[in-house]
Amino acid sequence: MRRTTAFIVATLWALSALPALAEEKAPLKLVAATPMPGFSGDFDHFGVDVKGNRLFLAAEEHKSVEVFDLHTGKRTRSIEGFSQPLMMVFLPDTDQLLVTDGGDSSVRLVDCKQYKIVKSIKLGEGVDHAVLNPVDGYYYVENGGGSNGPTHVLSIIDSKSFKQVGDIAGLPGSSNEGMVVDRAGKKLYVNLTGTDEVGVVDLKTRQFVAKWPLPDAHVAHAIFLDEPNRRLFVASREPARFIVLNADNGKLVASLPCVGVNSDMSFDDARKRIYVTGSETASVFEQRDADHYVHVAEIPTAFRAKSSIFVPDLNRLYVAASGKGKPDAKLQLLVYEAQ
Repeated sequence: MRRTTAFIVATLWALSALPALAEEKAPLKLVAATPMPGFSGDFDHFGVDVKGNRLFLAAEEHKSVEVFDLHTGKRTRSIEGFSQPLMMVFLPDTDQLLVTDGGDSSVRLVDCKQYKIVKSIKLGEGVDHAVLNPVDGYYYVENGGGSNGPTHVLSIIDSKSFKQVGDIAGLPGSSNEGMVVDRAGKKLYVNLTGTDEVGVVDLKTRQFVAKWPLPDAHVAHAIFLDEPNRRLFVASREPARFIVLNADNGKLVASLPCVGVNSDMSFDDARKRIYVTGSETASVFEQRDADHYVHVAEIPTAFRAKSSIFVPDLNRLYVAASGKGKPDAKLQLLVYEAQ
């Protein structure tokens, strides 16, 4: 009943936005849709290779990473051999892909010339989210909590040597969701879903330096750091909120309703917009300044279209719509152009 009510509310919310969108140019325009027959279950996260014109998508139940043409949106090939691919990052210097595999609790190294897995590192139970430090190339991978563990760890993988070089232990709760590292490679911000907090980790000392409670929000997923304005953007699911925190002290700046079942969020710096994707719609917010944010549109998408990535070089938002929980749902890759 709860899911049905949420679906009805989301649908009515999306429909109520349509007259306004008809009068003004919508912030996102659908330009391509690629059907994915033969697939089922959830899609998870994306990776992108702009120079090589490739988009990568984790297909969990299909046990593959799917490759698409960035310009046309067409699917070009599958990379197989995974148990449950989840999170990934492309390494342009070596033409490789790092992929977290929740099915066998490992990190996979993919050769993107041959499109095959060439190495694996086994970690603790619960491998899922990860983030790359842009400065030293360390890949921080969530694991070790299990289903009911009181704490978990971030294992540190050196992406250059593909070796585990350490751990950050004692993260509260059995798991976390989104993570982001600052441009200087000094701090990591993480959504601690088990305790409804945002944690801050000093990457030099590998210690927690702060934990900030989320304001009446639970199951936080996506996170983004707006460094020039010192703001953290967080999307929660219960209730579905777009939350802005001061990145220096964790104080609440703004909180607005957003699409439910959200999983990914992107910041369009050129337009000062934030895109939050979930089921049925994408919520679009505008940053007026560091302290002021407005909801500008709900763009219709598809059932459980929660995974997304914005590619500024192409001015496009890519959204994966899965069919988990709805037998007649259309699985597809949706491509939107920012306007």
